[in-house]
Amino acid sequence: MNNVDSMDNMGAGSAVPVPPPGCPAHQLGDRLPMYTGDFAADPQAYYAYMRHYGPTAPVELAPGVDATLVTDYTAALQLLQNPGVFRKDARRWRAFNEGRVSMDSPVLPLLAYRPNAMFTDGADHLRLRQAITDSFARLTSQRLNQSTERVSNYLISQFAGRGSVDLLNDYAKQLPLFVFGELFGCPADVGDRVLFGISGIFDGINAEKANEVLFQAVNELVALKRSRPGDDVTSWLMQHQARLTDEEMAHQLVLLLGAGAEPLRNLLGNTLYLLLTRDRYAKGGLIEEAIDDALWEHPPMSNYAPHYATEDLEFAGQKIEAGELMVVSFAAANTDPVLATSRHMSDNRAHLAWSAGPHACPSKDAARLITVAGIENLLNELPDVSLAVPADSLTWRPGPFNRALAGLPARFTPVQPTVRKPEAPRRTELDTPAPVRHEQPENVASRQQQPEKGVWSSFLTWLRG
Repeated sequence: MNNVDSMDNMGAGSAVPVPPPGCPAHQLGDRLPMYTGDFAADPQAYYAYMRHYGPTAPVELAPGVDATLVTDYTAALQLLQNPGVFRKDARRWRAFNEGRVSMDSPVLPLLAYRPNAMFTDGADHLRLRQAITDSFARLTSQRLNQSTERVSNYLISQFAGRGSVDLLNDYAKQLPLFVFGELFGCPADVGDRVLFGISGIFDGINAEKANEVLFQAVNELVALKRSRPGDDVTSWLMQHQARLTDEEMAHQLVLLLGAGAEPLRNLLGNTLYLLLTRDRYAKGGLIEEAIDDALWEHPPMSNYAPHYATEDLEFAGQKIEAGELMVVSFAAANTDPVLATSRHMSDNRAHLAWSAGPHACPSKDAARLITVAGIENLLNELPDVSLAVPADSLTWRPGPFNRALAGLPARFTPVQPTVRKPEAPRRTELDTPAPVRHEQPENVASRQQQPEKGVWSSFLTWLRG
């Protein structure tokens, strides 16, 4: 393994505010762009520069999309834990309401209002969140482990005999999507389109079309579970005393499937990155420690948690206007210099990677369990897996929100895959076709543009033997 024990913090110790290489900011007051390849290559250099503004900094999330980024750990907690002053409802976003944000902006799908638990406040948020937390609470660790192992075995079987693999795109990216497909009870056709939609939205490949396909698929899943509920998260949400409408169900499912899969994909990839590039993990048995280090140093969603002030106010020494978009930098907060000496002396899980306050991630325990199980199974099956390229040749995906590798090439001794299929899912309706619906011609045409059989269908075929 290569030794890359230092964090990507070039410039963090600078005494003079010097813009990072490639940054167009040459004087305090300019907005720092967070969507460039330079930012993705070395975000810590940008955060170090931003700290010279104080606890917050003026940034540009995409061309024409301005925001105030909270980079200070204490200030981030103050914002996240004060829902009376800082709200999540994106209908408060003044720049958008005034037409200053383009409707085709690439960041709009992750910022625009949707009637789900992420973008609601008060009683509406409590009702929707309770339905989610109660439904996830019904997932036992045994079921999560079994589902993860099933999916892991299938994915490994696809490349075990080759001796090489892109652990990011062929494993870390796929595993959460497949596990969620099982846990949410997606039948073959619906699951193919859910995976197609989520991948397209987060990979930026025809995102508008992907979003259309995804919503059509989850609407069919809702219709299926209304008529034939199963032992799955979708059915439990539907049966909850919150009495979610079909529209609310569709939006919660898109939130859970999409907002769950992307961060988990990044957590898996970033943890594998540390395991393969840091010598101190070579001893083995340090997966949990590697996960914690990844959450501290490379939070899967490094900058997010959009909030809006309810009124003009002063926050962390800065004037904030009502409806101004504020984003929390979990990555900058986690590497706040004031934490450097205390991090390892206190709670190693005091990071903000899962956010905090009323909108903290409701499924962090499940996400951690899936990550541990997925990596343990991979290392058990491919014990000599190692990075196939120099660590410094790896690239990170551009984007203001995520911290994610573009790829993670690895090599190993080719093996005959272990065909091990744990107990099949319980009554999830995975083999049940969605109800027949009379579609408009344009919807039929849309469906015909998708492959007849996708990766989810192939997994179900493999699972049935």
